[in-house]
Amino acid sequence: MGRWALGFALLGAGTGHLTTLRQEFQAQVPPWIPLDPDVVVVASGVVELGLGAALIFAPRRWWPWVGWTTAAFFVAIFPGNISQYVTGTDGFGLDTDRARFIRLFFQPVLVAWALWSTGAWRDRRSLGLGRRKDR
Repeated sequence: MGRWALGFALLGAGTGHLTTLRQEFQAQVPPWIPLDPDVVVVASGVVELGLGAALIFAPRRWWPWVGWTTAAFFVAIFPGNISQYVTGTDGFGLDTDRARFIRLFFQPVLVAWALWSTGAWRDRRSLGLGRRKDR
């Protein structure tokens, strides 16, 4: 259920990136990114749609890979959340420094959710991500 919930959340966010929430998501694009913020929003929306679909439809044997990829995506977009806080940019109802600061604590929750719901953390050794036994 957790994997499906995260998948549907990403499908919703990805759809928002491409439609009605496009301007709002631009608030999270750091000013130092050398690309048009709209291009970044559209590209990240497409990635979110792909990850959401993978979380829902991927065969079980792919779940750990999907989990690690989703977690990596959440880590990759975290600088946007930091930038929104540092620059004081309003977006998504985050119109105070306190609200933007509190939002920062949700990103690690998303990373953990992706790893937990897909069994990625548990299966890290089967993916070659754990400690080697021959050492």
